[in-house]
Amino acid sequence: MNNKFSEEMLSYLRESVKNEMGEKRYFHTLEVEKMATRLGEIYAPDDISMLRAAALLHDVTKERTTDEHIAICENAGEIVSFGDRKAPKMFHSRTAALVIPTKYPEFATPEIISAVRYHTTGRENMTLAEKIIYLADYIDMSRKYGDCVALRDFFFDFDFENSDEQSKIRHLNDTLIMSYNLTIKGLLEEDKHIAHTTFEARNFLILER
Repeated sequence: MNNKFSEEMLSYLRESVKNEMGEKRYFHTLEVEKMATRLGEIYAPDDISMLRAAALLHDVTKERTTDEHIAICENAGEIVSFGDRKAPKMFHSRTAALVIPTKYPEFATPEIISAVRYHTTGRENMTLAEKIIYLADYIDMSRKYGDCVALRDFFFDFDFENSDEQSKIRHLNDTLIMSYNLTIKGLLEEDKHIAHTTFEARNFLILER
């Protein structure tokens, strides 16, 4: 399946997702597209159009109700656990990935679907596209939260120009570990549910390092 998309296709997608969200969410989505482009220029220059498409789709179901999220999952044959119901903010990554094949079939590549699916929690042994969309969502320029600003500063305070590819990947992984640490710490302080995939994503990178 094609994994490169023309500007015309991306413009169509941009206008389509605009109808699925409010103004603030749409602005965030456009900022994630910009950040995915910046990260793609560093790590995956041949896949930038795919990353932009994934960025545009990552929050396409964010404003659905919890009941709607559950219905989408159940209609797709996915089990909705008690833990899922206790963490409704995590539903949108699953449901966005699930609606792509039917609502946006021309963008339903495995790379895009998985990048959208894991952009909130991460997972063990993430693909490069998954890492980029996860990070782009965390550090896009619309994010003003302290943790997001700190992570963005950490990531860009690196000499990409004078670093080899292995060092760049190591820095990306170190940034992801920092993001998981910040996320887990925040959820612990708020006494909230933590997705097991986030622990697995962190531990995989720690062991790999």
